[in-house]
Amino acid sequence: MTTTDTKITYYTLPLSGLSCQGCVKKVTKALEDIDGVRIEDVDTQSLSLETWGESEQYSLRQAVSAIESLGYHVGYRHHFTLSGLNCGRCVAKVEAALDEQPTVFTHAVSKTHAEVHTSLSADALIEIIHQLGYQAARVSDNDANVSTDNESPAQTDARNANPETSEASEASEAKSSSVDNPADSSKASRQQYVLSGMTCASCVQSVENAISGVDGVANVSVNLAERSAIVKGSASSDAIVAAVANAGYGAEKVEDDNDRRERQQTQQANELKNFKRSTFAGLGLGAPLMAWGVFGGSMTIQSSQDQWAWGAIAVVTLLLLATGGRHFFANAWQALMHKRATMDTLVALGTGAAWLYSTAVVIAPALFPEQARHVYFEASAMIIGLISLGHAIEARARANTSKALDQLLDLQPPTALVIENGQETERPLDEVKQGMTLRVKPGAKVPVDGEVVDGSSYIDESMLTGEPVPVHKTAGDTLHAGTVNQKGGLTFKATGVGSDTMLARIIDLVREAQSSKPELAKLADRISAVFVPIVVAIAIVTAAIWYFVGPEPSVSYMLVTATTVLIIACPCALGLATPLSVTAAVGRAAEVGVLIRDADALQTAAKLHTLVFDKTGTLTRGQPEVTHVNAIHGDQERLMAIAASLEQHSEHPLAQAIVGYAKQQTLALPTSNDFNSESGKGIQAKIEGERYYIGNQAWMQAQGIDTDAHQTDIDAMTQRGETAIYLANADSVQALIGVSDPIRDDAIDAIARLQQQGLEVIMLSGDHPDTANAIGRQLGIDHVIAGVLPDGKSEQIQSLQQQGKCVAMVGDGINDAPALAQADVGVAMGSGSDIAIESAQITLMHQHLGALADAIGLSQAAVRNMKQNLFGAFIYNTLGIPIAAGILYPFTGMLLSPVIAGGAMALSSITVVTNANRLRFFKIKSDDK
Repeated sequence: MTTTDTKITYYTLPLSGLSCQGCVKKVTKALEDIDGVRIEDVDTQSLSLETWGESEQYSLRQAVSAIESLGYHVGYRHHFTLSGLNCGRCVAKVEAALDEQPTVFTHAVSKTHAEVHTSLSADALIEIIHQLGYQAARVSDNDANVSTDNESPAQTDARNANPETSEASEASEAKSSSVDNPADSSKASRQQYVLSGMTCASCVQSVENAISGVDGVANVSVNLAERSAIVKGSASSDAIVAAVANAGYGAEKVEDDNDRRERQQTQQANELKNFKRSTFAGLGLGAPLMAWGVFGGSMTIQSSQDQWAWGAIAVVTLLLLATGGRHFFANAWQALMHKRATMDTLVALGTGAAWLYSTAVVIAPALFPEQARHVYFEASAMIIGLISLGHAIEARARANTSKALDQLLDLQPPTALVIENGQETERPLDEVKQGMTLRVKPGAKVPVDGEVVDGSSYIDESMLTGEPVPVHKTAGDTLHAGTVNQKGGLTFKATGVGSDTMLARIIDLVREAQSSKPELAKLADRISAVFVPIVVAIAIVTAAIWYFVGPEPSVSYMLVTATTVLIIACPCALGLATPLSVTAAVGRAAEVGVLIRDADALQTAAKLHTLVFDKTGTLTRGQPEVTHVNAIHGDQERLMAIAASLEQHSEHPLAQAIVGYAKQQTLALPTSNDFNSESGKGIQAKIEGERYYIGNQAWMQAQGIDTDAHQTDIDAMTQRGETAIYLANADSVQALIGVSDPIRDDAIDAIARLQQQGLEVIMLSGDHPDTANAIGRQLGIDHVIAGVLPDGKSEQIQSLQQQGKCVAMVGDGINDAPALAQADVGVAMGSGSDIAIESAQITLMHQHLGALADAIGLSQAAVRNMKQNLFGAFIYNTLGIPIAAGILYPFTGMLLSPVIAGGAMALSSITVVTNANRLRFFKIKSDDK
């Protein structure tokens, strides 16, 4: 693209779909009538044109639209996964940046994905998004020759131009199309790794920096609690493994969550075994030595006999350091080679200094004053033993935080019964392919997603959705992997296998959420980056002060205080403070059917002020029903049969409610003819030679039919939240039919619980204010905003945010997409549907509104837990390090022992892990039911 001084801008756009000069002529002719556009050159591959005037960007987009309306394609369609976007404002920033680019023709942006139609390269778009402070990774690079959306470009543009149409078509296509499911495309750019060698928060920082530096990495999340990493982007696994190795750690790529779990369990078992061995060895040597000193034994070198005895102990202690304490020194050396310091650095320096000093005293006691000939071999041994004990307890507790995810993984059986040539064969699950026919026997777990072909049974979906009532399944119904067949046998066709099952997508979401970091963790990251170097500096300063200013023997005091400072400092507690809380909270939420997308959503949900509910399908069932019939002239059954006969020609939801009522009552519908309808008003037709009318009040008045006599009945219907439908003949109104969308059974109780939590509850509805307010009164909601279209809902959310409120939008994840994107937290009532899972930060799998109150309560508990852990870690180090340095010595005459410091360090990590694990037992109200 070039621009001249005369404000004429030249563009070269790639074309596809043109096969001959006839196509070229069509394009040329289509562009001739567009103002501000002139063709420079065009062939079957590209178009060069110039635009001018005040609206040249509009002219360019007109040209693109004109070409695509012919069935040809312009530019590319790029698909990206996004990260770092936390709210609607972030989405708006990205959209504004794309709008500024003249060669971005259309775009659709959410918090996690973007689809852009443009002539720019994917790299150029990634750079634009990166400059905003967000990350983007290319999922697929689809030019016009490739259709990945199951729709024409014209359809794509129409969907982008009309969000409401887009939402409606997504709803209808959700079950039949998996190609444009963002979850599928994002999988290609997501890699999992099991890490080794990490011990504290500074290790996490080092690994994240190493992986982030690899070309093609868009986002990385390292979890210290699980010793794992999730990497998004186009980087090769070999490059990532090499980068981690160069940083001094180990990384193994895993193919799926079962592979990850198996390797983590092996790694944890080996770690636990090593920690136990080190604990027994350290305490086995250190405890007797410590007891010797405590009960009056000499810990000083006073004779050659003492030298021989303590010399033997020095050799044994060295063997301990070289075996049980080997990993501390090996990791510290690796860190030194990479010019950084970690928790292992502190332990190695502390225990190594104590051993070196003691060995020097043993070998050459004459070089030290008599008072300084004390040995500290018991300190080295006890520190190794106590810290290893702490690590062992911590490792066992860390394994418990992931139990919720393990339970999800265990839902899927290892084998499936495949029907081939009329024979049943038990096959490993990885051999099951899409399209295969399978059988599930009574009491067995469903192995993959599928559609029932034959049979009837009840399926227990509680382990997946939290819904306790079994669901009846017959031919044509959907089955999900991990659910349990109860009594009947079912034959079904596999529609989703491997990573394409709903269970796999839920596991992916839980996994990513557990590995994400909330804002609170960023403070810990910043501190951990400099924590260990600062501690080493404090130890050096402490040693210098005691050596030059302290009492005699200054060398002994110097060694004790410096060693104690190094040992008591605990960056491990700092690193575990937030990830363990996130892992436990997200896992607990998943157990009760609440999917939390990331840690930021968890943290934001804890500070919500306002909950905005969409009415239809959220507070109500989303299926209008006939709730009242007032037969004015004639038999009720006959009048309803006439009404259904008229309405069967309409697809309006209210019409379908009347037809459904007639079917439920098994009414015989009379034949209608001479049918005529007027959109938004009503229908007329002849039945048995008489003309009937059905519709709203305006339709009746247009036919000259008096409705005033029935106003009292209409007012009563409105007060009940019903929509009034008139049935009339040419003379008068024959019947009044009340149709309403019934309130969910648990909605009133859930709203009351949320209000008791101090939250403001607002209902948004497109209904008439009288109807919406009536439903609001039934629900106990005082603030009702009615007559709002889908695009207006996001404006209402924005208005609340401008008042300084933290707002959550609760909707179905499809029709409320703009508002869900704008809200600080989007909550989808999804019943586990793919679209709902992908569209919100929190998804209520079983559609029980009470789970939202549980989710908010759990979020608040998780944030409190994180703050407790961080506070504990900060206070521990803030108080512990000065005490270890001897700040209390002038007042008490006592110094903290390095052995006690080692125990305190281990205890601090154990405390953090134990506190985080309390979230696994968070009380959920639904558990009582």
